[in-house]
Amino acid sequence: MACEYRMKRIYQGKVKAVIFDWAGTVVDTGVMAPALTFRSIFEEEGVEVSDEEARGPMGMHKRTHIEKMLEMGGVRSRWLAKFGRAPNDDDVDRMYAKFVPKNIEALAKHVDVITGVPQVVAALRERGVKIGSSTGFVRPILDKLMPIASRLGYTPDVTVTSDEVPAARPLPHMVWLNAIRLNVSAIEAVVKVDDTVDGIREGLAAGCWTVGVVKTGNYVGASAPQLAVMPQPELKRRMARGYEIMTDCGCHYVIDAVADLLPVIDDIERRLAAGEKP
Repeated sequence: MACEYRMKRIYQGKVKAVIFDWAGTVVDTGVMAPALTFRSIFEEEGVEVSDEEARGPMGMHKRTHIEKMLEMGGVRSRWLAKFGRAPNDDDVDRMYAKFVPKNIEALAKHVDVITGVPQVVAALRERGVKIGSSTGFVRPILDKLMPIASRLGYTPDVTVTSDEVPAARPLPHMVWLNAIRLNVSAIEAVVKVDDTVDGIREGLAAGCWTVGVVKTGNYVGASAPQLAVMPQPELKRRMARGYEIMTDCGCHYVIDAVADLLPVIDDIERRLAAGEKP
């Protein structure tokens, strides 16, 4: 007689790894270095772009980011007015070649390890949680960034960059490569923390828990000094917009900053123990 029941394997253990994004999540409050770099390379082409346009595709591989900006209606119309033709692959290659050295230069001016990050990472490690990272940066940029971040108190166990996988965000490959390098399973034991829609979609596609960061991230778009003096109505407006964007993209939790992460980890572990999945 055929069995009438099927056993289902469910992970009910602890969180084993947290994978952090870089800019806007653990360093560079407001994602200032990339945003300013994108604006600079477009200005050198003679095409002005707004801060919002520069930030729109944030989180992607930076060459793809340039392509996405050139597809925006306003940017494309300004390009056509300047050059009398549509942008092509040679234009993208030329602009991307400028991006890497310019972004490295900008990072030296804008990198700060965000308040609370070293303390939260230390607390996670005390629990036995491994620390991974994924980023839209390519390896040459991250190789310059990591020593600065380490001196300021943040060193992940593993790093994965967008040029190390067949396709970067919003596809899940960087999260999966983190899990492999960290030697962590099941994927339900992994948490992805990010400040951009594509970074959250990366985690969702991978099958792990996702946490959106707002106040220090791309959608508020303000440095630590700017946040300190920003009028409260403007800060509340930007925060509300950021929370809406993060919630609408499907992330499981939304917080102001990484400093607020530990209670979220506690709640994820409660849900895991109850048999829930991301």
